[in-house]
Amino acid sequence: MTREQNEKRFTNSLPSSIQLAAVLGITALAIFSSSPSHSDDTSATPANDASVLRICAAAKELPYSASDKSGFENKIAEILAAAMGRKAEFVWSEKPAIYAVRDQLDKKLCDLVIGADTGDDRVLTSRPYYRAPYVFIIRNDSPLKIENWDSPDLAKANLIGFVQGTPAEVMMNKIDLYNDSINYVSSLTNFKDKRNSYTRIPPERMVGEVADRTSALAVAFAPEVARYVTANNALKMVVISDNNVRSDGERVPFHFDQSFAVRKDDKDLLTAIDAALPKAQAKIESVLKEEGVPYVPPAPRT
Repeated sequence: MTREQNEKRFTNSLPSSIQLAAVLGITALAIFSSSPSHSDDTSATPANDASVLRICAAAKELPYSASDKSGFENKIAEILAAAMGRKAEFVWSEKPAIYAVRDQLDKKLCDLVIGADTGDDRVLTSRPYYRAPYVFIIRNDSPLKIENWDSPDLAKANLIGFVQGTPAEVMMNKIDLYNDSINYVSSLTNFKDKRNSYTRIPPERMVGEVADRTSALAVAFAPEVARYVTANNALKMVVISDNNVRSDGERVPFHFDQSFAVRKDDKDLLTAIDAALPKAQAKIESVLKEEGVPYVPPAPRT
């Protein structure tokens, strides 16, 4: 799920998507730790059962996924399974979704990851089913006019929330506002030491602190925060354009195509997914609309 490919550092190659720095401090202790996965079916389904779609899923990672199936990616998985004529079976993990490929998919505990970056080189990915942007989160009554990273009012913001290691951090450094907000950003995880564990900033907290004026605004991946922003009439999202560059001129992507992911040797399943996507697409888009994820046009195909 989007997060699981982010076990890379944001280097000159500009690896994609969100929370890239959240795992920078992981050591051997974290790498070799394990957490059992369990299926929502009491009897484990054989890997070769073509009537079932076994879905890798985080048990506690809203708004994406939760064991009560209230995550929007849980709903998307069920839509895809139905379009394929299969039963959706979730294989739950107590570990964060960034580990889904390594600790679930690669170990053949399940067969599908939802919301992977298109082209993730660890897996085979389907054609994209949506394109997800980063957004600025700001109060409707804010006196600040924030439209893009060139907006002069960014310098007037008292505090800005963001996730370290993401494209937002790169731009915060470029406009020389990183040091002004980094202590605040650390407080969003209660200054938790990240050296031996993955540390996620709770998206509802980041959004809530904009709502209560603790911070002037926040920068986040839209799918992660849309549920909480749209539930609060005091807030709005401003889609960040995808034309940003670093100080050295290197492009910094802020929009990411999202796909379904399977193991590299599971080409038949990928073919079945791509064949079912046209039947599932409209319902998937309805879920995203209900979630409040802003629509951005797909990237041009080459």
